Amino acid sequence: MPSASCDTVLEDIEDIVTQEDSKPQDRHFTRKHVVPKVRNRNTQKYLQEEDSPPSDSTIPGIQKIWIRTWGCSHNNSDGEYMAGQLAAYGYKITEKASDADLWLLNSCTVKNPAEDHFRNSIKKAQEENKKVVLAGCVPQAQPRQDYLKGLSIIGVQQIDRVVEVVEETIKGHSVRLLGQKKDNGKRLGGARLDLPKIRKNPLIEIISINTGCLNACTYCKTKHARGNLASYPIDELVDRAKQSFQEGVCEIWLTSEDTGAYGRDIGTSLPALLWKLVEVIPEGAMLRLGMTNPPYILEHLEEMAKILNHPRVYAFLHIPVQSASDTVLMEMKREYCVADFKRVVDFLKEKVPGITVATDIICGFPGETDQDFQETVKLVEEYKFPSLFINQFYPRPGTPAAKMEQIPAQVKKQRTKDLSRVFHSYNPYDHKIGERQQVLVTEESFDSKFYVAHNRFYEQVLVPKNPSFMGKMVKVDIYESGKHFMKGQPVSDAKVYTPSITKPLAKGEVSGLTEEFINRCGNHLSSLSHTSAAIQRDSVSSRTVLLMQRLQEECILKISVGLALLALLFAFFVKVYN
Repeated sequence: MPSASCDTVLEDIEDIVTQEDSKPQDRHFTRKHVVPKVRNRNTQKYLQEEDSPPSDSTIPGIQKIWIRTWGCSHNNSDGEYMAGQLAAYGYKITEKASDADLWLLNSCTVKNPAEDHFRNSIKKAQEENKKVVLAGCVPQAQPRQDYLKGLSIIGVQQIDRVVEVVEETIKGHSVRLLGQKKDNGKRLGGARLDLPKIRKNPLIEIISINTGCLNACTYCKTKHARGNLASYPIDELVDRAKQSFQEGVCEIWLTSEDTGAYGRDIGTSLPALLWKLVEVIPEGAMLRLGMTNPPYILEHLEEMAKILNHPRVYAFLHIPVQSASDTVLMEMKREYCVADFKRVVDFLKEKVPGITVATDIICGFPGETDQDFQETVKLVEEYKFPSLFINQFYPRPGTPAAKMEQIPAQVKKQRTKDLSRVFHSYNPYDHKIGERQQVLVTEESFDSKFYVAHNRFYEQVLVPKNPSFMGKMVKVDIYESGKHFMKGQPVSDAKVYTPSITKPLAKGEVSGLTEEFINRCGNHLSSLSHTSAAIQRDSVSSRTVLLMQRLQEECILKISVGLALLALLFAFFVKVYN
């Protein structure tokens, strides 16, 4: 506006021509000319700014996403589903955190250290100016924690909407989806099982058969996140297994917070599900059953023994005991006694010869006496569990156990060390040296020196890295054993058995791209491809247009200032000479 320009120019002139000058003529003759100073504009600066477009012009669907998951196999399955959906919509899943535009952090709330890692990762992402989306049990259980403020959250039952949350986060918005899946008021197991996913291991499919549980353990924070028991229908689980085998999977893991409770909310049972699943397992493929608490497996011992003897089911069961003291178990509200646990283990060992029973123990639960702890030590010495998960007790915020009188930290640490010492005092596999076993090869060892296989009892067997073994059944002779593994030499004249299933997907390839899902996101994918191509094509021209616009604005400003000065000088001369 001219008036604005004149006002601005007058202020500039008043800085030079002040009212202290008594005679205009003196000012005129002492200053032969006045040169207005126009602020220089740095046009290069505008070009640099254009390289970083404002957030509302960011195009979702073309960014790189880094996904980090902590915790159980259920959480890992959720992470695979989220990765699959994002990749199907056009995002690139990267294994390098530094390359990513957004970090998707999938958390675990079981123990303090896991949450500490999660919190530290959030802080690091913010320091590196990464967009962040949070998932898993920590934000679901306590979304109002200070360090979660202003951040996007995807709830454990809302993983089918991860694309929406990521898109909005990339645009600079904060989104929180924490609701429960319901059908006519009845809580469902969670997101659909036929969603796209990227398996961390293309040979292994993790299927969550239910979410939540029927217990109310006083130490458990997961209950706050996963809630009460909600099971998937048998037909949906069987269909998911079929689809997995059609994509080259040779091993299925069934997982949940308590597999033994499966079906109690929908009028069925775990054995009913397992008998349906074994009907669709191809020869050479295997099924591994997840964790089950003692109270619910007690009802199905006979049927479970028959299933665990099936040639396509690993003779393996994870049954957490947590403590061998009935007093402590009562304070934990575990709903069983030590005798119940022993009955389950003894029965299965008798009916399923060689079965592997894994268990968990918590050291230093509030109120645990030295005598209570010694009972737990005796249980380990008696059963010599080949797989034992020893955990120091951590009080989780909001749980009843956190309000109980705590055992000193040094006592908890010492008991954890003492029990670990007992566990490492025996070698569970020494007697198997010289045996000939058939093993299924599914992955590479952490040190990359061997392939990892498992025998009938889900015991780890390391075999030579022969690419032809991967995903196959191989006969080996056991020649060495360690605390957690055996080493096997392939039998020279034995045939490498190929399961009667298709070739597995490539690592990072998206599975489960059904026609329905493709149709649902087809328009989105099409628009993304056109937009992505247009971005590079239009980037130079857009910067040129912006530069021309700003140069034009600069010229107009200069002309306005010049004309205003001329008008003032003309008025000045008229006044002087009149």
